Amino acid sequence: MTIWPTGESQPYVSTMNSPDGRTKANAAIVPAGYQGSVSVFVTDTTNVILDIDGYFEPAASGTYQFYPLTPCRLVDTRGADGDLGGPSLPAQTPRSFPLLESSCISRGINPLAYSLNFTVVPTPAGQPLGYLSVWPTGESQPVVSTLNNPTATVVANAAIVPAGTGGAIDVYAFDTTDLLIDIDGYFAAPASGGLSMYTVPPCRVLDTRQMGNGRNGQPFSGTLNPPVNVVGSACAPPSSAKAYIFNATAVPPGPMPYLTLWPDGEQQPVVSTLNAYDGFITSNMAIVPTTNGSIDAYAYALTQLILDISGYFAP
Repeated sequence: MTIWPTGESQPYVSTMNSPDGRTKANAAIVPAGYQGSVSVFVTDTTNVILDIDGYFEPAASGTYQFYPLTPCRLVDTRGADGDLGGPSLPAQTPRSFPLLESSCISRGINPLAYSLNFTVVPTPAGQPLGYLSVWPTGESQPVVSTLNNPTATVVANAAIVPAGTGGAIDVYAFDTTDLLIDIDGYFAAPASGGLSMYTVPPCRVLDTRQMGNGRNGQPFSGTLNPPVNVVGSACAPPSSAKAYIFNATAVPPGPMPYLTLWPDGEQQPVVSTLNAYDGFITSNMAIVPTTNGSIDAYAYALTQLILDISGYFAP
C-alpha cells in the first residue's frame, strides 16, 4: 500500500506490506494534498482504516517544535515489576505509564507529545493480540488501534502520542502481551534546539537490493556498511536537517528478530525499529535523528532494507 498527497504523482515508495493477508498497521506522516486530501493505492483488494493523532502547520503562536533524542528504551514489561516495567499487560485492562520517570527524558523537560515506538511481544508465547491502543492519560479511551498482532509474532509500530496527566500515557491491550516502548524525540513549546517539520515528496533514499554506492545488492546482517548517506542520496534533503522521517521496510530471506536505526557516529542504542521474526516483509515509520547527514542501521539477521523519506526536521 502507498499513501501520498492528492494532486501529486504516485511516488515509487511503499507505506506497508501484507503479503500473507494479515491485519497490519503502520504509522505515516503524510503531506496534505489538494483540499487537504491524501491518495491511497493498493496492489490487491483490501479495506483501509486511517486514524489521526495530530497534524503539522506553519510555525505560529501555540504551535510545537520537535526535539530529537538518541533512541532510548522507556518501558519494558518483561523486566522487574515497576512503573515502567512488569508485569505484562493484562487483557482488556488499561495501564498508565508515567514516562517522565524514565532516565531517557531529562528532568525539567515538559513534553506535550512524544514520538514513540511500541513493540508487543506475545505473552504467553503464541498468544495473538487483537489490537493495542494508546492515548493520553486523563482522556477517554479512543476507538482507534495503534497496532495489531493476530499472528502472535513480535510486532512494532511508531506513534506520536500527546502527553497526558503528569506526562503519562495509557495503554490498552485486547489480549495479554508484553510491551516495549522506545522514544526518539518529543514535541514541546518553541525554545533553543527546537525543530520544525518540512515535507518532501515521498522518495526512496535506500534500497540495498540495488547495486552501487558501495553496496553489492546482497542482504546484510550486523551493522550496515557504509552508513546510509541520506543527504547525499538522490532524495537530497538539506544538510540542515537534524532528523528524518522514514518508512523503513525490511525484506528478509528468513527470520529477522530486529532492526535498529540510529544517528551515525553515536553508539548503537538498545532499542528496535522493527521486527520480522516470521521472515515476512515488515515496515515501520521511524523518526531518526542525525548529526552528519547519515544514519546507521543494524540487522540481527540477514535482510534487505528499504528507506523511504517523507519529511525532515530542521531549525
